[in-house]
Amino acid sequence: MNVTLDTYFFLGIGGIGMSALAKYYALKGCCVVGYDAVKTDLTQSLESLGIEVFYEDNHTHLPDKLNSAAVTKVVYTPAVPESSDWFSFFKANEFSMIKRAVLLGETIDSSFCYAVAGTHGKTTTSAMLAHLLDASEVNITAFLGGVALNFDSNLLLKDTAITVVEADEFDRSFLNLSPDVACITSTDADHLDIYKSAKALEDSFHSFAGLVPLKGNLFVHEDVAISGISYGERESSDYFISDLKVVSGQTLACIHTPMETFKEVLFPMPGKHNVLNALVAFAMAYSQGVPAKDLIKALSGFKGIARRFSYEINTLERVYVDDYAHHPTAINAIYNTLRAQYPNKKITAIFQPHLYSRTQDFAKEFAASLSLFDALFLLDIYPAREQPIAGVTSEWLLGMISSEKKSKVSVAQALKSLKENPPEVLVSLGAGDIGKQVVHFKEALL
Repeated sequence: MNVTLDTYFFLGIGGIGMSALAKYYALKGCCVVGYDAVKTDLTQSLESLGIEVFYEDNHTHLPDKLNSAAVTKVVYTPAVPESSDWFSFFKANEFSMIKRAVLLGETIDSSFCYAVAGTHGKTTTSAMLAHLLDASEVNITAFLGGVALNFDSNLLLKDTAITVVEADEFDRSFLNLSPDVACITSTDADHLDIYKSAKALEDSFHSFAGLVPLKGNLFVHEDVAISGISYGERESSDYFISDLKVVSGQTLACIHTPMETFKEVLFPMPGKHNVLNALVAFAMAYSQGVPAKDLIKALSGFKGIARRFSYEINTLERVYVDDYAHHPTAINAIYNTLRAQYPNKKITAIFQPHLYSRTQDFAKEFAASLSLFDALFLLDIYPAREQPIAGVTSEWLLGMISSEKKSKVSVAQALKSLKENPPEVLVSLGAGDIGKQVVHFKEALL
């Protein structure tokens, strides 16, 4: 992987995918600077590496030595609108501008690439896969869509001859990759603001599947209608699990491969969906000759990902779990996991919808998912890159939810209620800035 010592300006450098690339190029000795609207733990971690981050949408902050299209390459994503002062300046002055997805594809083009795709589960699966390979003494570099607790980072930088990457379907980004081994965990409709139809999304996954040179290296969930090595729960699948059980809070299951069976394997994260994520991560590594005994041992040492079924409180009196879930299918999976673990306790959810378009497209599904909880606090919609859509509000969504105990609240109101009437089991859900409130929700319960 040849990297020239250029200067890179990352527009939206605090994004989870952008920050991993920014770290990579900084650690490779390049000059890296960037802009983001909000200071976060991720941007502060970048600054600790010596990366200068600007927090004002004002291009006049750019140092003179970088104010040259001949010197500085600009990396961008749709997270920063073209109306941004930075974007407008770089475009007007003919800077070399490249999408994050294209740069990622170019960065790992010459490596042997494991790519994890799917509308759900790709962050957990790619982090598991990176950990399994790393713990099995396979030197890799990994670009992840979440902070893996084993690495305390969204980037693992070792040998660049082998890479693990989260293959993001948003904006068809994953079509810029050249995967040697890949998986597709799900193709549920999402990002319809980009794709316009579920069929167009499915078509993009078919195109992604076509990028894998050897069809024996494409692993596909048994419910996904794409040809490949199947995995799941059914005995007809090439890789499947059986005898799933929870013992003293730990999940055990048998792994069946086309050649052998491994009994009572310990899976580190609760929930059948996470067992299946671990199964395909195991299958991808196992298929490339990594010893099963190493992978099974490594599985038990996986620590998880920040904001992926993260226990903030776990005592006999009180449970608080935080999760990134922002799609009805993911919310269902979280609810089912919690209900299986706490069958006799009432479960309260705090949910922050993410994007007006997603809320509109899946309003009925969101209402059904959120109605499962015994009590619900619903926050305002987090707009991210979008402008409001007339009539699409949290109050509108709340009206479709059948729960008896439901309310549209501010963060302050939610905190007041948690302090006055702490629930037995609480889960906070969403992909917006709700993650910043986790520490406050936790304090309210203690």
